[in-house]
Formats: sequence, structure tokens, C-alpha cells
Amino acid sequence: KLVSSSSQLHRALDVDLSEVQPCHKTMAGNNQLCIRRWTTKNVAKWLKEEGFCEYVDILCNRHRLDGITLLTLTEFDLRSPPLEIKVLGDIKRLMLSIRKLQKQHIEVLEELGYNSDSPIGTMSSTVGSLQGTDWFCNGEVPRDCGPVTDLNADQYQYANGKNKHPMRRLDPEYWKTVLSCIYVFIVFGFTSFVMVIVHERVPDMQTYPPLPDIFLDSVPRIPWAFAMTEVCGVILCYIWLLVLLLHRHRSILLRRLCSLMGTVFLLRCFTMFVTSLSVPGQHLQCSGKLYGNVWAKLQRAFAIWSGFGMTLTGVHTCGDYMFSGHTVVLTMLNFFVTEYTPRSWNFLHTLSWVLNLFGIFFILAAHEHYSIDVFIAFYITTRLFLYYHTLANTRAYQQSRRARIWFPMFSFFECNVNGTVPNEYCWPFSKPTIMRKLIG
Repeated sequence: KLVSSSSQLHRALDVDLSEVQPCHKTMAGNNQLCIRRWTTKNVAKWLKEEGFCEYVDILCNRHRLDGITLLTLTEFDLRSPPLEIKVLGDIKRLMLSIRKLQKQHIEVLEELGYNSDSPIGTMSSTVGSLQGTDWFCNGEVPRDCGPVTDLNADQYQYANGKNKHPMRRLDPEYWKTVLSCIYVFIVFGFTSFVMVIVHERVPDMQTYPPLPDIFLDSVPRIPWAFAMTEVCGVILCYIWLLVLLLHRHRSILLRRLCSLMGTVFLLRCFTMFVTSLSVPGQHLQCSGKLYGNVWAKLQRAFAIWSGFGMTLTGVHTCGDYMFSGHTVVLTMLNFFVTEYTPRSWNFLHTLSWVLNLFGIFFILAAHEHYSIDVFIAFYITTRLFLYYHTLANTRAYQQSRRARIWFPMFSFFECNVNGTVPNEYCWPFSKPTIMRKLIG
């Protein structure tokens, strides 16, 4: 009996010692089984052996880390609440020890759904759901994005299914903004030249009288209305320039405005060149005007381009009716002002919409465009703005090869802008200091 009791006690002690004994000192076969059975006491023992005694209380006593949770610990977890370890050297040394432990238990990580190709244990399913193909731009990883297979990346998924959205640095890419500005200036110049050609093809008013239009036939003409349209546009332009100046991501905003404005006006070139409508009112003294040579046409086009096509600058054009360029500018500026200012700025948003709608009304009240011109201009501008920003914010185009083929310029300009651009503001100059503190 005494011998039997002694052997039973010996076996019990062996079991207890196997649980307490550090796993990295056992054989590889039992090592992986043992890490699953690690309790907070085993984790505390491991921390002490690795030289992290001061973190035993916070990791084991307060937050109850066992073997499995220790394996999945990341540098982001150590830096962020609730741990918030402040000493950088301790963070790096602790992560090196954890990565050694992860290498020793790679099969356990694979069973938990982590990628074995990376020593830090990346969960491929989580990375795929969060990132997809958004990380790649023109076949390369964007500069402002970390590696795809990295648990220490700033973007990850919580256990409750919600995503943590980090503070990403949006690359301004000034050279792309310069290209977009060149693009819109070239389109404006081309539009001015097409307007000169269209003026030569204006239908004769005696042969082709104004077309029937419900609004123009019902509302008497207001002579000063078109000037008020351009006043509304100038006010909206100044508001937008102020928003652009103070916005932290002004380079991205300017690039988007130029690409959208250039695309809409390029479409306008084709529509007004293909179809020449008769003048919408008898007050417009328009007739086909021939220019002697190409040089004369270029001079006239430069006059239109330098005067921004506005009657306030002395520019008068005929035949550019399909569709309204003034409506495009008013609507585009309104949408950019309301998109890139906080939703709580109700007064500014209301003012912007009032200027937009009154500007459109004044165009019709001046009988400078048919109603269909204004409607098509408003519809095309709003749809392009919404489609552009929806694709840019959701990054859906990156998952569609067809979208990248049909919208190459969009893909080029937006490939390194990850997600929605936040409305953050700062004073762009070093002085005065009070403005930097007030706005920044």
C-alpha cells in the first residue's frame, strides 16, 4: 500500500510539474499542446524569465492574458488602450520575445486562422476583409500604407466586428495636383476654341426661331438676371477658395475639382459642337461670325479663355447652349463647399445652396439658356460628383478591372487616397501665430 501511494503521488506531482514547467523548455510535440493550457500564472512566469517583471501585474493580474491571448498580442495592443505601455524600448523587446514564441507555436497560430508565412502571425481572413486589393496602386504598395501581412498595421478588426480606423497620412502628391491643373487649363482652352467654331455655325434667327420652352414662354425676361448669375458664381468661388486655403488636404481637393471640372467641360465641348441649337431669345443678336484664319480664331479663343467666359469681363458668346457652363460651375462649387465642410456648418451650407439655386434661376430668367440646357448641366454635374466620390470613398473601383480600364484618369489620381478625406483645417502659413493656434 505504501509503495502504491508513493507511485500515485509521484504521478500527480509529474502532472503538476508539467503544467508549471515552461513550454519552450519541453519537446516540440508537447510544446504546442502546453501553450494552449497556459494560465495567467504560466504567462507571468514566462514574463519574469524574459525580464519583464514590471508588466506581470498589468498583463496577467489586470487583463488576464493566458497562453493563446499572449500569442495573438500585437504591438498595436501594447501601445493602445487599455495597456498603453509608454516605454518604447520595452514595447520593442516584448514584441521580439512574443515573435520568438509565435515561431515556436506556428501550428497553433495556423489552427487559429493566422498566416504562417509571417512570424508575427497575420490573420489572412481579417486582412483580406479589411484591405482587399486596396493596398495596391499601379501594381505597387502605396507609400502611405504599411505591409499587408502585418498584425502591427494600424487598421484591424475588433472582436465585436467593428473596424478600427486609424489616423492615416494622406499623401498630397503635389505633382498629380499640378497635372490636374494643367489638364483643366487645357480643357478650358479647348472649350474656348470650340466656342469660336460653334459661333460660326449659329443657326439664322429668321430661319430658325427660338424653340418652344415652357419656362421661357411663361417667365418674362429680366435683363440684369444673367449678371446676377455671375455674381452668385463669384461669391461661391470666393467661399470655395477660403475652404480650400484652410483645408489640411487642400492638394487632394484641388486635384478632384480640376479633374471633375475638366471632364464635364470636355463633355460639353462635344455636345455643343455636335448639335447647334437656335438662340433661346430674340434679344440675343447672334449670327454666324466667320473668322478669317486660324490665328484670328486663336485670338478670339484666348479672349474667351482669359475672360473665363463671363459677361462681367466683357465676353459675349453665341451658340454654346448644350449644355450650360454657368450651371456646371455653380453646381460644382456648391457641392465641393458642402462636401468638404463639417455637416454642422448649416449656415454655410444653406448659403451655398441658395447661391446655386438662385444662380440657376437667374440663368433662365435672363433667357440665356433653354431649360433643358440647365437641367442636363445640373444632372451631369451632380451625378459625376457623386459617382466620383462614391468610388473614391469606398475604393470599389480597385476590385473591378473594367472600372480601371474605363476610368484610367480617376484611378491614376485616386490610387493613393485611402478612404474618405477628413474635414480637418489648419492655417497654411507660419504667421501670424494666433491664426495657426486658432485654426490648427
